[in-house]
Order: sequence, then C-alpha cells, then structure tokens
Amino acid sequence: MQSERPITPSTLSAKDIPWQVDWDIHTCAKCGRCTAVCPVNAIEFGVFRKREIVTPGALREKARNEITIYYGIRQRTDPAYACIGCGMCNMVCPNNAIRPRLDAVGNTLKFQYNRGGQPRTRGGRRNNGESLLDQIKFIRISMLTDPALDAGRHEFDLRTLLGRVLPPEDSMKAFANGDWTPPVREIYPLVIGAMSFGALSPNMWEGLQMGVAYLNEEMNMPVRVSTGEGGCPPRLLRSRFLKYVILQIASGYFGWDEIIHAIPEMKEDPCAIEIKYGQGAKPGDGGLLMWYKVNKLIAAIRGVPPGVSLPSPPTHQTQYSIEESVAKMIQSMSMAWGFRVPVYPKISASSTSLAVLNNLVRNPYAAGLAIDGEDGGTGAAYNVSMNHMGSPIASNLRDCYLALVQQGRQNELPLIAGGGIGKNGNLAANAAALIMLGASMVQSGKYVMQAAAGCLGSEADRCNVCNIGVCPKGITSQDPRLYRRLDPEKVAERVVDFYLAFDAELRKIVAPLGRSTSLPVGMSDALGISDYHAAERLGIKYVV
Repeated sequence: MQSERPITPSTLSAKDIPWQVDWDIHTCAKCGRCTAVCPVNAIEFGVFRKREIVTPGALREKARNEITIYYGIRQRTDPAYACIGCGMCNMVCPNNAIRPRLDAVGNTLKFQYNRGGQPRTRGGRRNNGESLLDQIKFIRISMLTDPALDAGRHEFDLRTLLGRVLPPEDSMKAFANGDWTPPVREIYPLVIGAMSFGALSPNMWEGLQMGVAYLNEEMNMPVRVSTGEGGCPPRLLRSRFLKYVILQIASGYFGWDEIIHAIPEMKEDPCAIEIKYGQGAKPGDGGLLMWYKVNKLIAAIRGVPPGVSLPSPPTHQTQYSIEESVAKMIQSMSMAWGFRVPVYPKISASSTSLAVLNNLVRNPYAAGLAIDGEDGGTGAAYNVSMNHMGSPIASNLRDCYLALVQQGRQNELPLIAGGGIGKNGNLAANAAALIMLGASMVQSGKYVMQAAAGCLGSEADRCNVCNIGVCPKGITSQDPRLYRRLDPEKVAERVVDFYLAFDAELRKIVAPLGRSTSLPVGMSDALGISDYHAAERLGIKYVV
C-alpha cells in the first residue's frame, strides 16, 4: 500500500505534484485505456482497502469497522513518473471519469528534479505566458489620407524577399557588365521554423512537407520550411520539392555528408541554406537528440550508429570568430551550390547581435540574418537556460533594424525574426508587429506543432516531454506505436488551414494601412503600446 512506503527525502504526496489526477470511481469502467495511453506511466491500477464505520440503528450494537477491497486508479507520486498533464487519459476514457488538474501550489517537484547534478530537461517553451508582442496595438488606420483597403475583396500579394537585394544603381551596373548578382527568393513572410527529422516523427515531417507542397502548387503561396540540423531524407533531396526547403547546417553537421553527396543529383536547388550558430531557447548551448529517438532510419540519415545520444557542440568547432564564420562558412556554402542559393546565419538574440550584423553587412555573400528570441521552443534544454537566458526578440530586432537604417542598408539585408511568435495563439498579430519593427519575415515552430498536429505542450508546463520520445500525440516520437497516431494527410490539411487563416488575418492588419503589394517593413509609426518603458525602448508610440 502507498501508506506503507518508507518516508525518504524523495517521498512526495499527490499534493506536491503540479498535475494531479482526478478519478471518479462511480463512472470508471476499469477498461484500462487510461493507463495504457499514459506516456509517463503516471497512473496505475491498484488494489485499495476502504474502511467504513457502520453504526447500527438505535445504538443496539457497537459500531464496527467494515473493510472492503476494490480495484481502482492510483496516481504515482515518484518524481520519475510525475503526471505531465497531457490529458491523454481523458481523451481515451469512454466515461469521462479521469482528468488531470493543475495545482499551482504544488512546486516541490522542482526541487526533486535537481538531483544527482543533472537538472531537469524539458521540451516546449519557457513557463511564462506573458508576451510583449501581445501588448502591441496597431494604431495607424488610413481613412481619408491613404484609403483603407477591403481585406475580403481586394487582391493582395504579400510576399517578401530572402537574399541580399542590391541597390538599384549597383544592380543595373552588374546587369550591364554581366557580373554576378546575389541570389534572391520571393517567399511568403511566414516560414516554418527549424524542426529536425529525428526530433519530429516521420509522420509529422511528411505531413509538413505535404502541406507546404500543396500551398505552393495549388494555393500559389510560396511557403518555405526549414529542416533543422538533422539532415534531410534522400528522397526529398532528389525531388523537385527541395526548392520549398531551407537546409539548415548546425554545429553537429548531422546528415550533411548525404546532402553534399546528393548535390550532383538534385533536380532543384534548395530555397536557402541556414547556418545555425545559436538558438533563442538555449543560447550558447548546442542541440541534443537523445539515444531513444535515434532509430535505424534516423541513424542512417545522420550518419551515426543507432541508439546513441547525439549532442551538438555549442559552436562550430572550425570557426573561432565572427570574421571566420562570415569569410569561410558562408562563402563555402555559397560555393557548394555555385553561388545560386542564398546563405544566411541564424543566431540567438543577445547583446552580440549587432556585431554579427555589422560583419554580415560587409559580406556580399551573406543573404540575411535570422534572429531567434528567448521565447523560442526547443526539444531539450535545461530549465535554467529556457527560463533565465536570452534576449527578447522585439528589442533585439529593433536594434538591428535601426543599425541598418543608420547605414542605409535597411532594404538590402533582410532580417528574419523568431522566438515565441504566436505563443498565446496570436500568430498574425505577433508577426505583423515584428514586421513593422523591422523584420522582413518571421519563423515559427511550436505554433505549427500546436495548430497542425494538436501539440499538448503549454506555458503552464503541460506535457512538454518532446525530448524523451514519449510524445502522446506522436509528434516528437520515433516509436511506431506513438507516431502512427498521427495521420500525415490530416497534418497537411491543418497546415493549409492555418496558413490560410494567417493570411486572412494578416490582410486584416495591413489593409487599413493601404498596403496590398508590399509588407509594411519598419513602419513603426503604426504601432502603439500602453507600457511607457516598452514604447521608449522600441521607439513606438505610447498610448493609454
């Protein structure tokens, strides 16, 4: 029995655990579906003793104890099996007899996780539901000056450019002399952020690719998706759909032997090459794909033995300075594709972002700069990194854009913003705010998982087990028993649906500005916020 366990410093009660399981004995059918589907084995069938005091009427006899034994559900309180609040038990229960409940007071578990010198790692984003982007309002409404447009009936062509855009005089001169000009791609301003094949399940990866292909070929929306650092399946590398893909190379170089060898056989060039130097959710730290997610397929694509953990170094081991990164890696990646493909770095938002940007401005082969803010998601990171490190994307992006303005290069080098966009469901509003702060495009990953596949993770630390391969929806698991729950075609349908919804909402925001064929990049006079210090910091209007 639970009460007979020895009491130790690691012994917890159900009240010490943030997520508690409510179970109704009267409606439970004892079918076992809840225990079978629980990804962390937080609940189990147990044998319970129930003691009742029976008092005979009129006190003719003494009260007596009656002990009954019955089967029921018991929540495990061992920290290793703590409930994560995913709610899968409630989804499969035929009688709605069981559900997780959040108890904000229960925080003892935080101390139990930090045992043995190995702090807890988790998936998802930082456990902070606040977002500065959600506080920004759009205050410039054209009525009598520049007429507002009808968002429902007017034709819009909201596209952006990925790649270095030369000034008109330089472009005309290069064209007249037959000189090389930097490659530029016209794409949709919302990019699906880097989520690697390995971190995502095969079904999730296939669903994303199918959805992106449909948006491009049937809906005329040039949507692009980044591969993350896990390489790319050989079938995709040799298909015509590669042109919709941004290949990412990170410090682990996983899968890049296969990519380089496939270049002569590629039917299409990739959309771009993204060199990952940093990530907003864990700045200054490398990636980690744990061993139980490295099956034979993942191992073959990444060029490693199966069943081994794959840590990425915090930096590219061959680069020792910003100058070397700019001069060597960007140029070598450009050279590999005959200078036909845009190449740009991705960094975490920090105080060094301006230094990186100033070096990129002087490099003719740099196609842009991707900045990832502190609220970005990740598959595995220490709590201390996710909750206390990094810089917010809004202020960091604003600094970089104003630096380009001072040099007169704001229309030449595009900025790509990411990190917590749409974390509270306001994807279009967050994206439009960042575009008006200076971003040419935005990228989002966690929102895509939530909208397209029903990801259960939240800022209240619900679920967030992306890193350990037991995703209850099969999104981030390599276990066939789990990822077969996910239908790739349904994922593709939902990708198309939320992109169409995003497009409609973005039109609603830019239509009052009188914009229909160009994005309002840097139009900060259209923004306002009720936080005085935030308004001063971002250079936007203070409104109350």
